[in-house]
Amino acid sequence: MVNFKQISKLLFDKSKFDKNLGNSLPDMLRKRAAEYPEGILQGVKNEVGKYDFYTYERVFRRTLDLASQLKKLGIKKGDNVGLISDNRREWMITDYALLCLGAVDVPRGCDSMGTEIRFILEFTKCRFAFFENGRQLEKVLENAEEVPSLKHAILFDSADAPLVTKAAEAGITIHNYVNLEEIARRSTSDSDRKEINSIIDTLTPETLATIIFTSGTTGVPKGVMLTHDNFLTQCEVVKSVLPDSREGDLWLTVLPVWHVFERAFQYFLPVLKNGCVYSKPVASRILNDMNAVHPQWMCAVPRIWDTIAQRIFSEVRKKGGINYAFFNIAISVGKTYWWAKDRMFGLICRYKKTIRIFDTLIAFVPYLLMVIPNAICNLILFRKIRAQLGGKFTAAISGGGSLQGETDAFYHAIGFKLLEGYGLTETAPVLSLRNSKKPRSGCVGEVMPCAEIKVVAEKDGKIAGTEPLGPGKKGLILARGRQVMKGYYLRPDLTAEVIDKDGWFNTGDLGMLTQDYEIKITGRAKDTIVLLGGENVEPQVIENAICASPYIKTAVAVGQDKKYIAALIVPVEEMITSFAAENNVVYENYETLLHSAEIINLIRSEIESNVNAEKGFRTCERVSTFALLDKDFTVGVEINSKMEKMRHKIVKIYAKQIKKLYEQ
Repeated sequence: MVNFKQISKLLFDKSKFDKNLGNSLPDMLRKRAAEYPEGILQGVKNEVGKYDFYTYERVFRRTLDLASQLKKLGIKKGDNVGLISDNRREWMITDYALLCLGAVDVPRGCDSMGTEIRFILEFTKCRFAFFENGRQLEKVLENAEEVPSLKHAILFDSADAPLVTKAAEAGITIHNYVNLEEIARRSTSDSDRKEINSIIDTLTPETLATIIFTSGTTGVPKGVMLTHDNFLTQCEVVKSVLPDSREGDLWLTVLPVWHVFERAFQYFLPVLKNGCVYSKPVASRILNDMNAVHPQWMCAVPRIWDTIAQRIFSEVRKKGGINYAFFNIAISVGKTYWWAKDRMFGLICRYKKTIRIFDTLIAFVPYLLMVIPNAICNLILFRKIRAQLGGKFTAAISGGGSLQGETDAFYHAIGFKLLEGYGLTETAPVLSLRNSKKPRSGCVGEVMPCAEIKVVAEKDGKIAGTEPLGPGKKGLILARGRQVMKGYYLRPDLTAEVIDKDGWFNTGDLGMLTQDYEIKITGRAKDTIVLLGGENVEPQVIENAICASPYIKTAVAVGQDKKYIAALIVPVEEMITSFAAENNVVYENYETLLHSAEIINLIRSEIESNVNAEKGFRTCERVSTFALLDKDFTVGVEINSKMEKMRHKIVKIYAKQIKKLYEQ
């Protein structure tokens, strides 16, 4: 059993909590701006490609000025305000300005479909919304009648005259952010700033900060309500889980900030007295910016780490010959060295009580044998690779999906510290993170001091008991603590499904705890698929669309921790054989018919006609490949008595077919 007395002591270790951050997120920024005025908070590329830097004092002053101007426009405490934009300097200032007023931002990224944006803005009754550019507003104007609540649109990039006219015809007034910021800078008085500071003083930890939607409009709408305290509780302990962070460190920010993973880490900046520089989630751009600013930290989803590693491999492969051969040998040496070193110094996950000296003895000889070869590889190769990555990284963080073992091992081999974290939007989000002083591979890190985790028995993906299981025992992961969401916006029914009377939130993830209170994820019990890029995809919506085809009986979308969505398809046999007869398709039996080019092309056409942008599906929701099954699902095997798909069983039964879908 888990030693909950020990865990309780860990959870309430006061030395790990900074209780001087303030009562709200803008209060925290205000305190830091006063204590650390000349520290760098933002770095932004200018017109000539060089970085301009903004201090804490400057950012907070602009935040107060913008908040004052937004107040004059009519935004007030409790208002929901749309924020449709990717990561950029203005996003942070706008976010803090809205929070200063006690308003609630409702964010989404530029890759969102128009149907999704319109639904979110109207569902939350946003009178005001910020848009990155005219294209994002055009997504609303395509069917403006679906968003009658929206009256004001503030664009970060300027709008052209036709768009202004079109918006006006829909009853929406466009405001230029640059003009608002300039007016605010020139006209905001000390008394105006004092008024905003007074509003900040009225905010409490329980004040709602944001509503983040976790699925597309074609799925069940779930707006996660997060309070200031949901974020602050993690801010209070971040120094204890990132002890290597130093004052003045810079973070390269590449992820969409509307996603709670990146957003939480941007709230950590004031706590750590760190700053961020803006880049884009493109490998070539990231590598260039790494060399331009030499950051110490960075957050990214697994797909980005995969892409960077693949780019490095590709460059070496092009050289070929002895260079490529040495590269492969060096990586093998690095992997062996770190395998031994981790065991020598106890940096491995323990799922049962063991005597550590045995691990040390097993690793002692390999460690000694690899010290010199690894040092040579480091001198000749590894340090050059790290130099390509900026050369000054303390550590980087992977989250938003499962980090592939080979990718993790590669960065470990070259001496690049890549930490993995775990969390959900509903937990704001960080539940665990590998400690930068003692990272252990094979897990998603130590449970955050502000969170409480237990693993309970499950059956068919549902809770089968409330008693906590001991280390090494697989089950459903439940979380409790101040960082757990307030609930789903206007959906108390959905909230009750995931949070019990004792405050335990069902993550829907399967896993286990280690002896050192770390989490290892082994799978998912709930339906939502999280792709390698961090995108949340609701499989039922895709499956329903696919099954609109008369040729398809059943579909199962897969793709957890993969780059794209694939599907297992059970066709309607009589429709398939009829098609074959009508089109003179020659075949031996039904199984061979399903492998014919004519049937594969038919099913592909059916899928593409039902799952596409015109039908409201995002790019990440498209089905890239599929496998045709010649037998229908059976009750008790793939489906239960209610005819519901038992996804965790389907994934196991068809593991070979699914594996092939990602080898193509």
